[in-house]
Amino acid sequence: MGKQRVKFSFPEDMVKEPVIHKLGHDYKIVTSIRRADVREDTGWVILELEGEDAEIERGLAWVGTTGVRVDLVSGDIVDG
Repeated sequence: MGKQRVKFSFPEDMVKEPVIHKLGHDYKIVTSIRRADVREDTGWVILELEGEDAEIERGLAWVGTTGVRVDLVSGDIVDG
């Protein structure tokens, strides 16, 4: 099992879409929200993903097709 931290940046038309839910439901990935700022017209979420490395890659590739920007994050987001 691997872990990866990522930041999803949501454009206005994707803020209300259940992208994180679908990622955890459709792929064998456990999602843990570490930090977030979601507003009516934009938002970002920092997640810790846990699962098989290949499954995480597949899931993130799918997220990229939705219009949500995916960036890798390093370090412990909660502790700073």
